[in-house]
Amino acid sequence: MFTRKLFKTLESAVKQFPAVALLGPRQVGKTTLAFELKKHFSDSIYLDLESEQDLAKLNQPELYLKEHTDKLVILDEVHRAPGLFPILRGLIDSQKRAGKKTSQYLLLGSASPDLLKQSGESLAGRIAYLELTPLLASEIEPKDMESLWLRGGFPDSFLADSEEQSVLWRQNFIRTYLERDVPQFAPRISTETLRRFWGMLSNAQGTLINVAQLAGNLGIDQKTAQSYMDLLIDLLMVRKLQPWHSNIGKRLVKSPKVYVRDSGLVHSLLSISNKEALLSHPIIGQSWEAFIIENLTATLPNGAIPYFYKTSGGAEIDLIIAWPNQEIWAIEIKRSLQPKVEKGFHQACIDLEPKKKFVVYAGQERFSLGHDVEAISLLDLSNEIKKHV
Repeated sequence: MFTRKLFKTLESAVKQFPAVALLGPRQVGKTTLAFELKKHFSDSIYLDLESEQDLAKLNQPELYLKEHTDKLVILDEVHRAPGLFPILRGLIDSQKRAGKKTSQYLLLGSASPDLLKQSGESLAGRIAYLELTPLLASEIEPKDMESLWLRGGFPDSFLADSEEQSVLWRQNFIRTYLERDVPQFAPRISTETLRRFWGMLSNAQGTLINVAQLAGNLGIDQKTAQSYMDLLIDLLMVRKLQPWHSNIGKRLVKSPKVYVRDSGLVHSLLSISNKEALLSHPIIGQSWEAFIIENLTATLPNGAIPYFYKTSGGAEIDLIIAWPNQEIWAIEIKRSLQPKVEKGFHQACIDLEPKKKFVVYAGQERFSLGHDVEAISLLDLSNEIKKHV
């Protein structure tokens, strides 16, 4: 139904590495992508470790996996099999000594590499980590962009037959995620408090986060609030955007911006049920900005790093792309169809001297705004990033 941009990268990775981990939130499409890849292998095995029957096959994991070293073994929800990574390391090394260097294992997980580490084993040097995000604007029809922003990129939410069904899917997803999935990684966390914390982050979408203030609002200590933040980041639900740091003689903001990565979940957490409600909600500008940033960040190749820039004097850039060759792109984000560049953006560009300057806006045409700044659509800028690789 959708051509996921990550498929070719995944296909290439399994030809290069003994193990590949495909990470992403639950229901984002990891299993669908794995089954698409499975078609390209003459012999493969899929184990869903949430199935008691499949999990039982790994009661003696080393014995079972040794019998299938000639196959691609796909292990879904790999965190359900603690202690598996050290066994995989031994099997991979044994196969490597026998001359096999390409992929034997495709691991599907719902958390970051740090959270998936087992018994201190990371499979370093033996594994490639790839992240599958919710649907991106470049993976859908351009006419459906507004719907993607409103509903978010989880396929079942985006493809729902009506706005009501999309809202219901997201509400159920949030509830089951908090009640069933989160306890697998953090069993002692209060699901109700975490939901309130998640909602607070949605309300502060794309702003500088003061963890101490969030903790006070929730009635918990700062250390606990920070652990909630770290957990949501590790579960790939929240992104932390770091401030640009450089010795340029300016007083730079040092606090990161934090935002909930899927716009549809933001809207559900804030009880925004349709486009009319979104357009009249104070969060609209921040929601659109975070939606654009998430799409652009997911398009970046390895080595390109996203930042934002902000000084105490009012100079500000919504998104900076720092390329491996030291080149910098400055990107401002506007919801308007007639975008205007503010003084703070020009001041920041004087400070940083970016190679390219863009304003991403809600229209489709590409045109100059003066001072070497171009107005550009999200899709066109995504293509510019891909061409730059």
